[in-house]
Amino acid sequence: MVERETELAIVDEALDQLTGTGPDAGGTLLAFSGPAGLGKTTLLAELRRRAHARSCTVLAARGGEQEQSQPFHVARQLIQPQLAGTSEQELRAALGSWYAIVGPALGLCAPEQGAPPDPQGLRDGLDWVLTHLVVQRAPVTLVLDDAHWADPESLGWLAAYAPRAEHLPLLLVAAYRPDELPAHADAFRTLPGRAGQRPLSLAPLTAPAVATLVRETIGEHADDAFCKEAWAVTTGNPFETVELTAKIQDKGLPPVEASAPLLRDLAAAQRGSGLVARLERLGPSTVRFAWACAILGTAIPQDLAARVAALGTEEAVDATGRLRDARILSAATEASATENTDAGLEFVHPLIATAIYRAIPDALRVALHGKAAAAVVDAGLGASAAARHLLETHPENDPWVVRTLREAAGENLRAGAPEAARRQLARALREPPDFDERAAVLYELGCASLLTEPANTVNHLRAALAEPIDDPALRQGIVIRLAQVLAHSDRLAEASESLAREIAHTPDVRARLRLQSKQFMWDAFNAAETDSPARSRRLARLADRLTGRDLTERYVIGLRAWDACLRGEPVDVVLHHAGRVLEQGFSWAHEDRGFEVPVLVAMAHMYADRPGRADELFEAGTAEFERQGWRGAHLSFGYSLRAYIRFRRGRLAEAEELARAGLQLAERVGRGTPVHWYTIAILITTLLARGRTDEAWELAREHEFGRPFPAAVVFPDSQTVYAELLLARGDTKAAAAELEEVDRRLTPRGIQNPAWCPWRLYLARAVAAEDPERARALAADALRRARAFGAPSGIGQALRVAAEVAAPRDRAGLLREAVAVLAASPAGYELARALAALGTELRDEDLLTRAVVTARECGADALAAETADTLLGVGGGFPCGSSREDGLTEEELRAARRAVRAETAPDVDFGPAGESPAVAAMPSGRAMASSPGSGAVPDGGRGTASAPGGEPGAAPGRASAPAPAPATAPAAGLTVDGGPEPDWALSDACRKLGTDRSGLKAALEAFARSSR
Repeated sequence: MVERETELAIVDEALDQLTGTGPDAGGTLLAFSGPAGLGKTTLLAELRRRAHARSCTVLAARGGEQEQSQPFHVARQLIQPQLAGTSEQELRAALGSWYAIVGPALGLCAPEQGAPPDPQGLRDGLDWVLTHLVVQRAPVTLVLDDAHWADPESLGWLAAYAPRAEHLPLLLVAAYRPDELPAHADAFRTLPGRAGQRPLSLAPLTAPAVATLVRETIGEHADDAFCKEAWAVTTGNPFETVELTAKIQDKGLPPVEASAPLLRDLAAAQRGSGLVARLERLGPSTVRFAWACAILGTAIPQDLAARVAALGTEEAVDATGRLRDARILSAATEASATENTDAGLEFVHPLIATAIYRAIPDALRVALHGKAAAAVVDAGLGASAAARHLLETHPENDPWVVRTLREAAGENLRAGAPEAARRQLARALREPPDFDERAAVLYELGCASLLTEPANTVNHLRAALAEPIDDPALRQGIVIRLAQVLAHSDRLAEASESLAREIAHTPDVRARLRLQSKQFMWDAFNAAETDSPARSRRLARLADRLTGRDLTERYVIGLRAWDACLRGEPVDVVLHHAGRVLEQGFSWAHEDRGFEVPVLVAMAHMYADRPGRADELFEAGTAEFERQGWRGAHLSFGYSLRAYIRFRRGRLAEAEELARAGLQLAERVGRGTPVHWYTIAILITTLLARGRTDEAWELAREHEFGRPFPAAVVFPDSQTVYAELLLARGDTKAAAAELEEVDRRLTPRGIQNPAWCPWRLYLARAVAAEDPERARALAADALRRARAFGAPSGIGQALRVAAEVAAPRDRAGLLREAVAVLAASPAGYELARALAALGTELRDEDLLTRAVVTARECGADALAAETADTLLGVGGGFPCGSSREDGLTEEELRAARRAVRAETAPDVDFGPAGESPAVAAMPSGRAMASSPGSGAVPDGGRGTASAPGGEPGAAPGRASAPAPAPATAPAAGLTVDGGPEPDWALSDACRKLGTDRSGLKAALEAFARSSR
């Protein structure tokens, strides 16, 4: 190689680093850029040779101008050869849970039926496969030539993966034309490797270098004037120089100054019209064969090209020979042969392939693509391989074309390439399909474009509904998908209206019920719903009649549980309906159902003071997302809401960690999306609880968390969280203004539960200085509603805030009750706050000490520090750390068993020891693993639940369900100051098991099962 010493020195340095053993050993990223013909391919071939010489595993791929629309074409070139000859059983063992996710994309297996992975989940799977290969076969050199022509799916994946190279025994090398590299492959432009260098731009050869090439080929007798003219006509382009010298040799042209004027014409024959004229002189059959090869792209099977060119086997062999002699076509490269790839025919250079392809007459080029599609299908290469050719054809009303494109789109959609499926279905629509098939194609197109083009998806689905549809199931599917995309586009009212119109014209009872369940769900998320109380009444009447015999009925019942939670109906009612839903399996990743209702059922448990059970449900749900390959918005929701559950349990450090993991995933989905609002709201709430107000404010500013707030219901409520942030910053007037608007937004909808949204409590604090009477009225109203709901955590919070705004004489009593109630709840952070407030009010060293320890256990750093200062101020000693263990202790276990025995109904058999068999069977030990969840029983441990006698959303106290007395009043042994010391062992057990006292029986039974 001439004048590439600098580049080769960098290659050797990178290979030395890759194969070395010193502290600087490791991988890196190299990129070579330059216009066509400057020697990028030759340089990469030499790099591959040198990597082989150093015993590196080489993964090689090349983008193709004709293969750009074929998803994962480059990824398959890289990975398939490494897994060649592996049986399905071995592949399943090697890829594990990633097999069904990445296998179809890599061509290792057929897509399975069911919901496809999302693009981010597929990328994560490809990351895992490549990383696994790199570690197993280190050191590895990955070479991507013509990266500018790589398919978008592969290129986007590799560009995102590239920065990892420096942390692995991997040298990742890409070559591309800078003017043609897509924007989503900027990683190759910016080189984020540890060297910090820019891409290596290849320069044209100098005149002396061209003279060297000419003399090496023709002889040393070539004179200077001749060599200088060769440099001038080729502009120092290495490919054109090599081709020119070969032509000079073929022609026998004397390399003297007198021949110099002839060089320009010879050089012109190597490109454009000159190349085409040279090809035509080889004969019609050879021209047709060359055209067929240009249509097929790279790694061209000779027999397939012969079929497209309508040549026999012998004619094809002859044409191949003539094209090789003319330096138009070559066989497999030496490097490819070394790597044992099954390479077919290749053009000598992509410039030649492009020139020949563009020289094919337009009509004939379209026809050849059509022949290629048929040949590919007949050769058994599948509809996906044929689809890229059909995309280049003109519409001809051919049912085979529509059928093939739909089949290819289905394969690509299930393989995780929705954009490729969208292109194929859009082309099928233009064919056009038969009259009775058009609605189905429009529906499939809407499904494919859901993630990338929601506005167009709405148009496609509405157009599908305008078509005559004989299949009721298809029509229902279209309506449900339309409502989904409208809802995800923050057009919830339109989603509900589209379902309402269809419900009115759906005679089948079961089909109508499914549509109703979807309408109820999107209405529940619509913050601007105009007739929410009426909807709640309809939902309650419907859910109370259903038995839960199928998934649709259980979805309706699940929505009933959530609605009861929002409206503050007794917690027994909430848990009763939530328990009915979970009597059978309840998938979070059902292909046709979505994950919203399973999430709402789990969150209903959290608000009902069963966060342990909610955590358990979320753990199973997120695991299902990961198995399915849903690693974008779905997994972000899972992490973020699990963070909120941990926050409610008082595990603030865990909550922050999960929320940041959710935010990282949400950022990949995009800012301004619903999942982004959820994640930021939860992280801000957690940071405020940890005392990091300034950090929370900067987070809100960075992510534009504020007005305008989303139209969808978000929990925790975004505007309320923003007001809480303002309140923490001391801006009480601005906070009050936001909370007044929350009142105007939620109250007409009947969303009255302070356990779900404590806006009244925050507003009470905001107005307390200027209007103490109003503050006390707001706090009293919130307390009344919290008692009506019956969750101890909500009651305790309301009592604490009521004490904060109360007259001095009333504060101690309210705080005593708050501590007593919260001591038998799972809400560790709220307990710490109540203990701190009561200890400060009474100047009680023991209470302050316990407050400091509890706050530390929660991770509430600022509260712990502030309370410690107060403790020192009253003459107390500084607490030295926390003695709490993560698992249940024997003392805590005994306390929980006693509480269960004290509250168990008489008709339950407790065995000879006075304990239920499940509880008695629990192992003992100083520290045992805590329960994964509390479990749920239909009555929630509070007695038999019944549907409320009054209408949902009615004022508290009108329901006929039993009042949750055990939750609203301190239980025996849980009074403070003047009474017995609270049972702190029982308190610790409640927090560790993630339940209030009334849920201990189910929690202990779940703990016993997990312990066994």
